[in-house]
Amino acid sequence: MLRIWGRMSSINVRKVVWTVQALGLAHQRTDAGGPFGVVQTPDYLAHNPNALVPLLEDGPFVLWESNVIVRYLCAKHSDGHLYPNGLEARFDAERWMDWQQTTLNPAGRDAFVQLIRKPGGQVDAAKVEASVAATGPLLDMLDAHLARRPFMAGDTLTMADIPVACEIHRWWGLPLPRKARPHLEAWYRQMLAHPASGGVLDLALS
Repeated sequence: MLRIWGRMSSINVRKVVWTVQALGLAHQRTDAGGPFGVVQTPDYLAHNPNALVPLLEDGPFVLWESNVIVRYLCAKHSDGHLYPNGLEARFDAERWMDWQQTTLNPAGRDAFVQLIRKPGGQVDAAKVEASVAATGPLLDMLDAHLARRPFMAGDTLTMADIPVACEIHRWWGLPLPRKARPHLEAWYRQMLAHPASGGVLDLALS
């Protein structure tokens, strides 16, 4: 049985949980990180020296880094479906997964931290404003991209949709006005309707 270490308040843990649910894989999740601790213990650090979540144990094989875990699970259990077979299709999906982690997530991080993770009365409005300014054009880009295809990497759901949907869940959960982006909204409704997104995209932010 797969073992996942990490709390569900983590966007990166949510990616992995959605993936195992989509694949129908038996798994056990143990809360770790944040208020749950664990990640600084010698045993955990021996498996993940970054002291972050998630951590995946697949028998003796141990893996960390959320998008890599998603890729691994999809390649192992959904080759040709969530993990595209063709080289170009596969790297199209890979591209959007990397973009989520290196571009979209950093743009939105400050607004999330300030509005959700900071104690009341300590919000840095300038950081929120800068984060909104950085994220808006990226969402516009996503809306234009999804005007031409129903899913991130083409005509079917792939591993690329999972991290991007988790990022949109986090951004749209913030108490901020939302510009209409009809293609992005239509795509996200598909993500919400997917049975495997239950317990992931319907969670409140914390």
